[in-house]
Amino acid sequence: MGTLLQQIINGLSLGSVYALIAVGYSLVYSILLFSNFAHGSFLVIGGYSCYFALKTLGMNIWLAGGLSLIAAGVSAILTERLAYKPIRERTNVTLYLLIASMGMSIVIENIFVVTVGGRFRALPPVIPTNPVNLFGLATTSAFDLISLVVAIICLGGLQLFLTRTKWGLAIRAAAYNLRIAGLMGVNVSRLISLVFFVAGVLAAVGGIFLSVRYTLYPQLGGITIKAFVAAVIGGLGSLPGAVVGSLILGLAEMLTAGFISSQLRDLVVFSLLVITLLFRPTGLFGKSVGEKV
Repeated sequence: MGTLLQQIINGLSLGSVYALIAVGYSLVYSILLFSNFAHGSFLVIGGYSCYFALKTLGMNIWLAGGLSLIAAGVSAILTERLAYKPIRERTNVTLYLLIASMGMSIVIENIFVVTVGGRFRALPPVIPTNPVNLFGLATTSAFDLISLVVAIICLGGLQLFLTRTKWGLAIRAAAYNLRIAGLMGVNVSRLISLVFFVAGVLAAVGGIFLSVRYTLYPQLGGITIKAFVAAVIGGLGSLPGAVVGSLILGLAEMLTAGFISSQLRDLVVFSLLVITLLFRPTGLFGKSVGEKV
């Protein structure tokens, strides 16, 4: 029973970090109808920004974390302005945006390889990882509990932003129809930049926790493929779906690793994706494009 409870907490912790990244995927998809495969690069930018702020500038984790969020958010805006906006202004075929995002992912990854090198780096021990006893029922790590709480705070803040602010209302309107939202007076270009900034910030939070869990290296963004799978399982474009899909994926991974074999965790993850696409191609909470329009 203790092992089961421990694996559930670990799974929720990992799933909540996936959720931060998957929500970024879904936010961009809900507005522009394409999957931004450069999203993992913002995670890497956030991780490296935090690392150098801690090691080189000697900042504490709060300042380093804030700096990394801003760096990833601004990088996401620049990526959109330099790579996606010129394409958007010439065509409404989203396949070109998808291809451009793949190219940007490779470009950013190689910039890190050339400038900082490809070796693995460990963040200083700024986040506690000591074991925590949960009322004698199970033992988990403080890191898992902290990452779970931070993810809940970030996602709760995003929910408040989307439901209680004018720009949040504009984003929800654009998710139904970007062109009509523009005709109603919404500054579409600024709104898209805001969406990319929020997605970049959420990716940076996930990047800091994943850097602690797996160490930091230029290809770390590749792990976002699981967050993308979670977004697909939940339904691309659906923020609640991205969260639910991520938690399902995190639990499946940890329960498989804890009770069957850690070597089968990826097999289970991608089996869930195949099953979802076979029986519900739009995901658990997704809508077909035709229904959306």
